[in-house]
Amino acid sequence: MSLINYLTRIHFGPGLLDDALRQECGRLGITRPMVVTDKGLVATGLPDRVSRVLEPDISSVIFDETPQNPTEVATQAGLQLYRNEKCDALLALGGGSAIDLAKAIALTSSHDGPLSQYAVIHGGIAKITNRLPPLIAIPTTAGTGSEVGRGAIIVLNDHRKLGFISPYLIPDAAICDPELTLTLPPRLTAATGMDALTHCVETYIAAVFNPPADGIAIDGLKRAAANIRQATHDGSQIEPRTQMMAAAMNGALAFQKGLGAVHAMSHALGGLPGRTLHHGMLNAVLLPHVLRYNEPEVGHRYAELKQAMALPASADLADAILQLTADLGLPTTLSQMDVTRSDLDLAAPLAEQDHTNATNPRKASAADYAMLLSEAF
Repeated sequence: MSLINYLTRIHFGPGLLDDALRQECGRLGITRPMVVTDKGLVATGLPDRVSRVLEPDISSVIFDETPQNPTEVATQAGLQLYRNEKCDALLALGGGSAIDLAKAIALTSSHDGPLSQYAVIHGGIAKITNRLPPLIAIPTTAGTGSEVGRGAIIVLNDHRKLGFISPYLIPDAAICDPELTLTLPPRLTAATGMDALTHCVETYIAAVFNPPADGIAIDGLKRAAANIRQATHDGSQIEPRTQMMAAAMNGALAFQKGLGAVHAMSHALGGLPGRTLHHGMLNAVLLPHVLRYNEPEVGHRYAELKQAMALPASADLADAILQLTADLGLPTTLSQMDVTRSDLDLAAPLAEQDHTNATNPRKASAADYAMLLSEAF
């Protein structure tokens, strides 16, 4: 077990969930937490286990309405239960969706007005204060790294998928127990793993000077590239699961620096009405095309990325990512994910407006995004 103090308190290691959770609830003075999770995890019994760990001193309530992409509707439903049950903290148990949803519930429980006003593109960073209730994040996937991140991505009622960023949205503690990922299905292991890998790659080439973030991103990329295939094809082994959880953590610690065009497009597509497109799969499909688009500006940095992935110096980085995605059994085109041509038309202008577009190393307009989306189709 390791206790890492970097941006927040991170308990990291197999088998530490129970002790770390009791410790953090005591430290934060939590007496009535709401567990934010999903119905799939409820079926495994894990939320009930978390509740039993805290009994009899702490009584919790479970909210299991987390959708695949967290929404404003789910935020309001969770907020109502949180207030009705007179809760004083949130325990986010699940993947990035549950953790981001818990952040949104924490925000709306302590800040007045519509959720949209706190989005980055509406000047929300300066409006979010330290009034949020305690939040402990317990990831059950190795992908988003939201357990150590300062942001949340929420689909609003108008179908825009917007980012909410503040240092006050970083969970008060993260409990990263790789044992919780041992039963993750191969396809979800691959998709969340490619999310982590994309975070590391896109952070490293983002148009911001931040050497510490670059170093963390390279370390995360090494771990992801070396372990994602084994974690996907033989998920019963704890070591590759541990390394993938570390890669996910590193990716989110690093992307405080900024992301880029991959996320601008995946946010745009992920918010389209009537769609439940997996964020990690979208990133995997889009990353090779963005690498080729950005190469004129940052191609000189690709050598370090190839080295971290144990690729030959002569390798084509975009082709290597495409081959990795195929090896993992994931879609390699948007059309394979049932995205339509009309979806591309809707997504291109939304991608230009996304907050991650600002840190892409090469300027990208709506027309550029339309081209990239068409190439990925």
